Amino acid sequence: MRVILASNNKNKLREMAQILLPFGMEVISQRDAGADFEVEENGTTFRENAEIKAAAVYYKLKMPVIADDSGLVVDALSGAPGVYSHRFAGENASDRDRSLKVLSELINVPKDKRTARFICEICYIDENGEKHFFTGRCEGIIGTEERGENGFGYDPIFCVGDRTLAEMTDDEKNEISHRGNALRLLSKYLKEKEIYADK
Repeated sequence: MRVILASNNKNKLREMAQILLPFGMEVISQRDAGADFEVEENGTTFRENAEIKAAAVYYKLKMPVIADDSGLVVDALSGAPGVYSHRFAGENASDRDRSLKVLSELINVPKDKRTARFICEICYIDENGEKHFFTGRCEGIIGTEERGENGFGYDPIFCVGDRTLAEMTDDEKNEISHRGNALRLLSKYLKEKEIYADK
């Protein structure tokens, strides 16, 4: 089964393709599918933003579409950066800028108060235009420094156990990540609906 990802983010495309390949799903970017435009993410929740992106691409292509909106929620920051995770350090900030911004906001915050989670909300629009939503979470804590060379985004400061997500292999991360958990729920739904068959 081929599905369009409502994004041109290469990191996100690679991660989704890795997770969904074993379920018999091929993921291609919206640009490669013929929807080369940017969608304004002006929702106030992860779910709203995922729906906005998925709907824009579906109405252009009329093909099954997956969109996700995800971000980091830090308890000591009252839920920030949340839906503003990508813009937390400014519009043109790098991944490292954003990670360092979070670390600077948590200076002197003790370990037991540095709890956080990644949240991923997926909107899947099927070939009939019906919307389905799946939520994934990954619980952890914010470290005190960047560690690891893998992953992207806030992975170098987000710890699960003794390691950051950036210190894990792709397979290890995908087993526990918020996006991996949400995509497994989507895959389970598709299998139950017999939308695709085991190969």
